Amino acid sequence: MKILITGCAGFIGFHLTRQLLNFNYEVTGIDNINDYYDVDLKYDRLAELGIERKSVMANRCLKSQKYTGLEFYKIDLTAQDEIFTLFNEKRFDWVCHLAAQAGVRYSITDPQAYIGANLQGFFNVLEASRKFKIKHLFYASSSSVYGLNTNMPFSTIDSTDQPASLYAATKKCNELMAHSYSHLFDLGTTGMRFFTVYGPWGRPDMALFLFTKAIVEGKPIQVFNQGQMKRDFTYVDDIVNGIMKIINKVAYKSVMKENKQQGKPPYHIYNIGKGLSIALSEFIYEIEKNLGTIAKKEYLPMQDGDIEMTWSDITAMKKDFGYQPCTGIAEGVKNFVDWYTMYYAQRKELVHS
Repeated sequence: MKILITGCAGFIGFHLTRQLLNFNYEVTGIDNINDYYDVDLKYDRLAELGIERKSVMANRCLKSQKYTGLEFYKIDLTAQDEIFTLFNEKRFDWVCHLAAQAGVRYSITDPQAYIGANLQGFFNVLEASRKFKIKHLFYASSSSVYGLNTNMPFSTIDSTDQPASLYAATKKCNELMAHSYSHLFDLGTTGMRFFTVYGPWGRPDMALFLFTKAIVEGKPIQVFNQGQMKRDFTYVDDIVNGIMKIINKVAYKSVMKENKQQGKPPYHIYNIGKGLSIALSEFIYEIEKNLGTIAKKEYLPMQDGDIEMTWSDITAMKKDFGYQPCTGIAEGVKNFVDWYTMYYAQRKELVHS
C-alpha cells in the first residue's frame, strides 16, 4: 500500500512514519518545516528517517538514505496546485493527515496561522483525496474539540459545539468537512481525537518539554489553574499503535460496511488516549523524580482557551480494534527525560566541536 503522511517531520508524524516503514509500507512524507517551534528538532527527526537536511528544497523529491520505502517532499498544504500534482503523480492508496498548526495558546495570539494550515490545508487534502480516488483518509483531530463539555469521560457521542479556542474550532471544522465529503462523495474518512500526547522527540511547546527544560535550567515552571489540572496523558507509542490498528485492521472494512447498510456515510470518529485522567501534580512529580530536582513552581490562573480536565472514553477503539494503551506515566516520562538529556547533550557537543 502506498500511503501519504502529511506532517512527517512533526512529533506524531515522525513516529508514525518510522513505524510504517518498519512494517514495509511505501511511504511518501511531506512537511513545510515551519518555524512555529525549533526547526532543528524537525530536521533532526527527518535525519532519523534518513533525510539529509542539506538536501531539503521545496518540491524536490528526496529518497531516504536509511529506508528504501520513504520519499520526502517539502510542500506547504496551502499550495493546492503542488498538492494536486503530488497526488496525481503518486496515486496514493491511503492518506494519513497529521499536519496542522498546533497549539491552543498560540491560536489566541496568531489566529491567522490556523485558518491557512488547518482549514485551507485540510480542504486541499480532502479535494485531492476525492479527485484522485483515495481509498481512505485518516486525519488527526484533537481532544480539544470537547471544549466546555463537562461529561466525563469524553465520548465521541458527546456534543462538541462549545470549542474553547480557535484551534479547537478548526479541528471541529475538519470533522464537519470530512463528514460532508464522506456523505457527498463516498470518501472513507476517519478522524482520530488525540489526547495530550507526550514522549521522546516531543514538541517544545508541550508541558512535559517546557517543564523539563525549565527544571534543567533552574527556572520556575508555570503551573496554570493553581495546579488544579488533570489530563489524559497518552504516550506517543500508544497513539501510533492506535493509528496502526485503524489502518491495518481488516475488520475495519466491516465498520464502514455497517455504516453503508444503515444509510450512513463511510465516516467515523475515534478517541485515541490512555483512558485515564492524571493530575498535573503527579506528572510533575515524575519529571522531578527523573531529574533528581524539585521544581520551582509559579502558580497561575487558568489560561484563556484552556480546559481544566480531559479524559478519553476509548471503548470504541477497544471494541473495533483491540486497542490497549500500555505505557504508564512513570515509564513514559522516564523515556522522555532520558531522550531529552541525551539529545541536548549531543546538540551541545556539536556546537562546541
